[in-house]
Amino acid sequence: MASRARVRAPELVGSGGWLNTGGKDLTLADLRGKCVVVDFWTFCCINCLHVLDELRELEEKHRDTVVIVGVHSPKFVHEADHQAVVDAVARYEVAHPVLDDPELVTWKQYAVRAWPTLVVIDPEGYVVAQHAGEGHAHAIERLVEELEAEHAAKGTLRRGDGPYVAPEPQAGELKFPGKAVRLPGGGFLVADSGHHSLVELAEDGESVLRRIGDGVRGLVDGPADSARFSEPQGLALVPADLGLDYDVVVADTVNHALRGVRLADGSVTTLAGTGRQWWQGSATEGAAREVDLSSPWDVAWFDGRVWIAMAGVHQLWAYDAVARTVGVAAGTTNEGLVDGPVAEAWFAQPSGLAVSADGGTLWVADSETSALRAVSRETGLVTSPVGSGLFDFGHRDGAADQALLQHPLGVTVLPDGSVAIADTYNHALRRFDPASGEVSTLATDLREPSGAVLVDGDIVVVESARHRLTRLRLPEEAVRVESVAHRTQRAATEVAPGTFQLDVVFSAPSGQKLDERYGPSTRLLVSSTPPELLVSGSGADSALVRELVLSDQVTEGVLHVSAMAASCDDDPEIEYPACHVHQQDWGVPVKLVAGGATRLPLVLAGME
Repeated sequence: MASRARVRAPELVGSGGWLNTGGKDLTLADLRGKCVVVDFWTFCCINCLHVLDELRELEEKHRDTVVIVGVHSPKFVHEADHQAVVDAVARYEVAHPVLDDPELVTWKQYAVRAWPTLVVIDPEGYVVAQHAGEGHAHAIERLVEELEAEHAAKGTLRRGDGPYVAPEPQAGELKFPGKAVRLPGGGFLVADSGHHSLVELAEDGESVLRRIGDGVRGLVDGPADSARFSEPQGLALVPADLGLDYDVVVADTVNHALRGVRLADGSVTTLAGTGRQWWQGSATEGAAREVDLSSPWDVAWFDGRVWIAMAGVHQLWAYDAVARTVGVAAGTTNEGLVDGPVAEAWFAQPSGLAVSADGGTLWVADSETSALRAVSRETGLVTSPVGSGLFDFGHRDGAADQALLQHPLGVTVLPDGSVAIADTYNHALRRFDPASGEVSTLATDLREPSGAVLVDGDIVVVESARHRLTRLRLPEEAVRVESVAHRTQRAATEVAPGTFQLDVVFSAPSGQKLDERYGPSTRLLVSSTPPELLVSGSGADSALVRELVLSDQVTEGVLHVSAMAASCDDDPEIEYPACHVHQQDWGVPVKLVAGGATRLPLVLAGME
């Protein structure tokens, strides 16, 4: 058995308390004898949601020896609300204990720098590995198998049920609905995300006429009563004159697929995606059923194609329904707020789409930058009428260049050409008027609104966390709301101006090595906000260690670091070795001070 570094694990502490434990407070002593995987996550983060899905198989396969513990560590103010964490745990079917840590106490004790981060604690209570980002489930399973053997031999492994206690199920026709569309014959089609199905509702927005999907998580085509989805979100009607054999396109988010639904009989077909998640190096265009997608969150018919808010890779893609091809339409996969030509723009979890009445503008709810973005069909440019970046958010009306949103998930074009914004984490419906350049508030006291549709001058809002549709009159006057501005509460790292070393720590999992057969197996991309923070060292290269020069004219900013590494089985006897991609994006707030740190280590996988 190879020796490994071991550090005593800090206690798990959070003022929000524990969920999924039947009311019991857990300590590390309670978990002694188990292999513990601590998952630092926050529910706004698409990468965190990917990791929840990655861990499900490990959780089931090693249920008698492994305990996964989620530590919820909020980015947005709304995520520090305990009820919001309760809702998120139910929404994403988290089947392990979760510690609500709104003040980031445990996050700081474990020196975590990014969402998601996974820490492995051995049965004697020592930290033996840390992983940031996605793609580590296979490595953790290999480590778990080693720990099981090692501690079984030592007599320190304790088998048996873990501390998870399932919450009481809640009854209701809808469960965390995502988005809705108005049907041509009246009524609504709703993505009932928590029930992994679609629901057709009558004109009253409450009476269920039929369900499409059997309610079990899966990727199955066929008749309405046996088809399966996995947390579907966005819906879009396609033009009837195309003669397609489906009427509605569905963003089937956790299946990483687009599905087609024929309204006449409710039959479901897969239009795009393979069911696998897209990774760096995968194809970015081609036959739609042969190209991987990544968490498509919304869809809209724009410029002759179905445009896709591809939240998982911070891009917009487009599906050609006639040619049956799919490909990137805007964005670079870098996460942030950068305007310009569609091929160069940066997005951050685009989650809502709507098209202007004249068809010339695609409006985008860019959730992680708390921004409203716009794509012009005429110019091919992306602009940001509202929003300033990844770390600034709040609830502020007024001039658009000063207005603040908080993680919006939906957009709807209003009859006068203005845009209603489902301002999800502010529990509000906001309005941007392109004519005046002003942002106002239309309604408050909406619980996590995620989308809206127009009906005869009213607006029907999907209140996701209240599990219902809510019909509102469009007000003639805005609601007056006290302005609030926030920044992410993570403490800035004090660094020294001048020469500075960035180290991304990566150790290939046991039994694997870096895959250099076809060139470099690692990639590091560095940028900053503001750009002036970096005198030199920005851009992409293959080395995971880089010398930067930080400006002495900038007092604070954010270093944006994106790292990727590919590892494969290290056994010459294996003809077709299994390979895995590990990747993570960091946004590290920094404060430049004399005597500050001259090195920044970021752990992708391993121990620093």
